[in-house]
Amino acid sequence: MSDIINRKLIVSSSPHIQNDESTTTIMYTVSLFLLPAAIFGALIFGINAFLILFSSVVVAVISEAVCQKIMKRNITILDGSALLTGLLVGMNMPPDVPLYIPIISSAFAIIIVKQAFGGLGCNWANPALGARVFAFTAWSKEMTTWKPPLSPDGTTSATPLGAVKSFLLEQSDGILSGPMDVLQSLPQHILKSDVDYVKLFFGYKGGCIGEISVFLLLLGGIYLIYRKIITLDIPVTFLGTVALLSWIFDGLNYGNGYFTGDPLFHLLTGGVVLGALFMATDMVTTPLTTKGRLIFGTGCGLLTIIVRMFGGMPEGVSVSILFMNMLTPAIDRFIKIRPLGFTKRRSK
Repeated sequence: MSDIINRKLIVSSSPHIQNDESTTTIMYTVSLFLLPAAIFGALIFGINAFLILFSSVVVAVISEAVCQKIMKRNITILDGSALLTGLLVGMNMPPDVPLYIPIISSAFAIIIVKQAFGGLGCNWANPALGARVFAFTAWSKEMTTWKPPLSPDGTTSATPLGAVKSFLLEQSDGILSGPMDVLQSLPQHILKSDVDYVKLFFGYKGGCIGEISVFLLLLGGIYLIYRKIITLDIPVTFLGTVALLSWIFDGLNYGNGYFTGDPLFHLLTGGVVLGALFMATDMVTTPLTTKGRLIFGTGCGLLTIIVRMFGGMPEGVSVSILFMNMLTPAIDRFIKIRPLGFTKRRSK
């Protein structure tokens, strides 16, 4: 009894259950498990891809320090958040863009999207996504010029998703049964290499530096789920909605009926896996409740398919996540956390 009396009791607000995880630990862990996909992309595309990744990270960290110094805030560049933002900006760049694009985009992500709204925890959107959409809007040509993998020369090619989109825009009548048939029927100079599901999965295809290897992204994402740094609700609903809607409706693009689409193609191309695992799961810009996150992930998947099927862009991941980031406050307002011990009063 005396032990209980002498023990110091601490009265504090929730959360009462704590562990060793911190913002710094989380940021560096996510960055670490993004690195394999980033390094693979740099090896596949060459030295310019390395320079893009390096410059994006360095500029993001420097921008954070300078901005916080000017605003007379504590300098927090060692917490890893700026490093992660810069890495994601670089991974979302085509491998041959001029270096000024990732440099300006990283500065935009930190200064405009993050620090202008109060810094980490106050930003309304994922900073890397804001920078990606900004770069695409400002430099559309450079952001849609692609280099084929393992290409020693400066030739360009289409991404699988872009090649299929161009085919659909040029053809009024579907003449091929699906996207893989389209790719296999295209002249060699368009893609610069044969494409099959295995190559799409492991990363031997055109695309942004960090999005091409679905295999490495999945390995990193599975570990983060295991560590409970991210949860399953957003990735599963995001990827599941993309798969379901592409299976139901995408066959219509090729003159086929409903339930004849190719969901595997849509999951293995573009940035949907990178977006679902590493950007849509940003804890600052996503809803607080499980139900809210399920709505968020479903909305991301729905908007991605709408853009891919009906929009002028081949890809819709960044725009869809950014749009759902804007809806997060509304989702949190209408789907609230139930207080501990709360019971719903029954009406008489």
